[in-house]
Amino acid sequence: MTKIARIDPELVGPLGGLPPMVLTPGVLPRLREEHQATFADLNRASLPSPDVLAEDRLIPGPQGAPDVMVRLYRPARAGGQRPALLWIHGGGYMLGSVAGDDQYVGPLTHAVDCVVVSVEYRLAPEVPFPGPLEDCYAALTWLYTHAEALGVNPERIAIGGGSAGGGLAAGLGLLARDRGEVPVCFEVLIYPMLDDRNTRSAEEVGSDHLLWDRAGNRFGWQCYLGREPGGEDVPYQAAPARAEDVSGLPPTFISVGELDLFLDENIEYAQRLLRAGVPTELHVYPGAYHGFDVFVPTARVSRRAREDVVRALRHALWGHEVGPAPTTPG
Repeated sequence: MTKIARIDPELVGPLGGLPPMVLTPGVLPRLREEHQATFADLNRASLPSPDVLAEDRLIPGPQGAPDVMVRLYRPARAGGQRPALLWIHGGGYMLGSVAGDDQYVGPLTHAVDCVVVSVEYRLAPEVPFPGPLEDCYAALTWLYTHAEALGVNPERIAIGGGSAGGGLAAGLGLLARDRGEVPVCFEVLIYPMLDDRNTRSAEEVGSDHLLWDRAGNRFGWQCYLGREPGGEDVPYQAAPARAEDVSGLPPTFISVGELDLFLDENIEYAQRLLRAGVPTELHVYPGAYHGFDVFVPTARVSRRAREDVVRALRHALWGHEVGPAPTTPG
């Protein structure tokens, strides 16, 4: 049975209008425009919530680097200290923006009843590793040091993201552990892009590309690393699957679709976390491909995936359920 035949019927729609990816430096500007337009359409399909307030701020970037823009989401209703989530958007390390994730982060803010800071990190290949990761770390330290002014409990800060954002979140978790400056209480890694070695046989993609194939993966890693992926000396904070020691990381939630290119690397990372004594929750969704919950948010499997994220965050950040989890968070 081919991968196409195994797709959840509710998720088939977007695949018909998407040609196989052909990624090169020359097409990247056009691809960014198309990516921005696609996510603008997704945002328009999701009405903004009056329950969430959003504002953009410029914060100090890494030493010697430009300021970093962050989008701050807060529940509109009054409240005391809330937990917080530092959110990192996806896009293969070379695409995407905080605006593209409005349709996901806004409802998540309301559902979890937390403050969310979404990071507009610099994109590769213009800024390769460690620039994007250091931008995220700058945002994390700003959130922590300004917690009181933001109405945030500094001991209840989680980090998370999807795809490349999930990879950056995993790298950020390692970086925060290593530097010991900011306590992170939880990680949410949604089909994270963790392993630059998952690019072999890039020509063997055929028709089963399912939104993100090995050729695209290889190009993304080339952009982020600034060199050919799969070498012997790639830093583990760039490709977290390479970390020999994953002990001391915060409790972690990982989710991935059965048909996602990242399935094996995500399962293996979860297993390594468990062996290292890190409390880890892993979800694999049958019939789901990369980004399924973004492209078809109304599908039952997408709703279930988003509800799982909400429940995990509410439990990690509040220690208990806070009212009923929404059925359509986005």
